[in-house]
Amino acid sequence: MPSESEIQRIAATALAEDGDSDLTTVVTIPPNIPAIGSLEYRSGGILAGQLFAQAVADLCRCSITWTDCEGAEIRPVSVVGTLNGELRAILRAERPLLNLLQRASGIATTTRSYVKAVAGTGCHILHTRKTAPGLRALDVAGVVAGGGQRHRLDLAHEVMVKDNHWRSLDRERNNLKAALELARSRGAKALYVEVESVEQLEIACAAGATRLLIDNQSPETLGSWAKIARRLAPGIELEATGGITLANVRAYATAGADFISVGALTHSVRAADIALEVRFKKY
Repeated sequence: MPSESEIQRIAATALAEDGDSDLTTVVTIPPNIPAIGSLEYRSGGILAGQLFAQAVADLCRCSITWTDCEGAEIRPVSVVGTLNGELRAILRAERPLLNLLQRASGIATTTRSYVKAVAGTGCHILHTRKTAPGLRALDVAGVVAGGGQRHRLDLAHEVMVKDNHWRSLDRERNNLKAALELARSRGAKALYVEVESVEQLEIACAAGATRLLIDNQSPETLGSWAKIARRLAPGIELEATGGITLANVRAYATAGADFISVGALTHSVRAADIALEVRFKKY
């Protein structure tokens, strides 16, 4: 679950983008008119981003009554919640609230399609750090709602040695094993190493890596390397990444990947079609 501070920050930022006041609403709508807004999920898909939408509503002094829970699969043209409050407040909340719901739900819907594609294999779908700046907590919440799992949220807690780190190690004649031992001494338990050859794979296994990232390789190569890695380091995890699509994701899962990370879950979001239909309350 995202932290309360991150939820509040994202909600406040979304509202701040619209300025200090809604001039159009102020000059056309008198105060104290009660209204109801129906949140209609027109496209259908997975519902996500409720905590963020709720935070926007709270800041605008509105309330939301949800008819479905986070992660629910929604049929097209379904009402998923009702927004209550003054009409001015509802209109103030509308666009920021919808933007967050639409993005998170779009991510969740795409994620669910990948999760379904690898069903029964034991493989897990992960996000990457290719998230919208400032919206990582929202994007990751969408992935989790879609059935994916959390990966690295920042750079401070896990080690991930990639190609540029390998180059630095080679240039400075440093030892990968020593680097991983140093990270472990600083509290890191997740020691991930990207490998681009069998030689690097063997070095990483000997150095104590807990997971190997196999980037931009074919399912056949992953399967071959997985056998070598598990012989050298029983229990080591394998993560496939790079070039993963719905068409090939299951091939990577059945080839031996424990995890598959997909940047397209968050960097190429197709927003869900969710709208707010407002009506006046009867006195």
